[in-house]
Amino acid sequence: MGKSKRNTPKPGGNRAQRLADRQAEREQGGVAAARPFQGLAAECDLVALREFVPSATAPLPVAEGSRAVVLATVLPGAVAGLARVQDGTDTGYVGIQTQHESANPSRDLAAAIGWAQNSALGDSLATAEADASTPELSAVIDAGVPLEITVHADFNWWIPAGVQPDPQVAATVERANAAIMPSARLSGLDAAWWVDAGERAHLRWVRPEPEDALMLALARLHAGGFLSLGEGSRFAGSFRTHGLLVPVFDLDRERHPDEWIDPATEFGKRLAEAAASDVPLSSAERRSRDGLRSRQITLR
Repeated sequence: MGKSKRNTPKPGGNRAQRLADRQAEREQGGVAAARPFQGLAAECDLVALREFVPSATAPLPVAEGSRAVVLATVLPGAVAGLARVQDGTDTGYVGIQTQHESANPSRDLAAAIGWAQNSALGDSLATAEADASTPELSAVIDAGVPLEITVHADFNWWIPAGVQPDPQVAATVERANAAIMPSARLSGLDAAWWVDAGERAHLRWVRPEPEDALMLALARLHAGGFLSLGEGSRFAGSFRTHGLLVPVFDLDRERHPDEWIDPATEFGKRLAEAAASDVPLSSAERRSRDGLRSRQITLR
């Protein structure tokens, strides 16, 4: 079902290192958050940007500080932060897909934001030094403000306008551009992302509902034959990540992403109606629920 691969380049990053980082945090008293971005208006998009969106940026509504801070899916070298002049303005960048990460990405981002607001221009932050005393993200940004996301077709934004990169940097950007999977956020829908994975395209829709409630709604639709976006689509399964479910649909990649907005909108309405039902599941719906659970993949 087009499993997420955090498909942007993370030089030197690997699963063993991430597990080691998280174990070290636990030994230092850190606590893993089951739903780290809960309470933020941008929760679902933050999960998408962290897990499967290749190249995107969004200004962050920081609560304090005079320097603008921009969230990026990934920064050069998969660092946690960097500071530079962008379009004539001192700007701090923080990455949500990083080479080293703790068990709580909310605190990682909060730590990186604090660094980005006070660092010297030209500096970069390899790892956000978050610990149990670091505030949650909701304490350093306006929790009620959604993100204004810009999706990029490549990583050319890594190089500031008017700067001539050295050959090594240019080669890094070229390699990153060659690996990118085209992506688009479906207009008018919260955290519904179209991704071209090669042989097929996918809709990956990060949903805000509690996992159990959403699974019941999906089961009702599946049993009734309505778990689809119509012709050219097929329900593939779902991701479980950061306390949320992400239903995934295989799509006809020959169709433009915008062609899926209306079908996805209609599906969203059906899903909301199914979620509002308090009628006990029928035997067919229970079978559907069990089958759908077997098609989940947990991202760690």
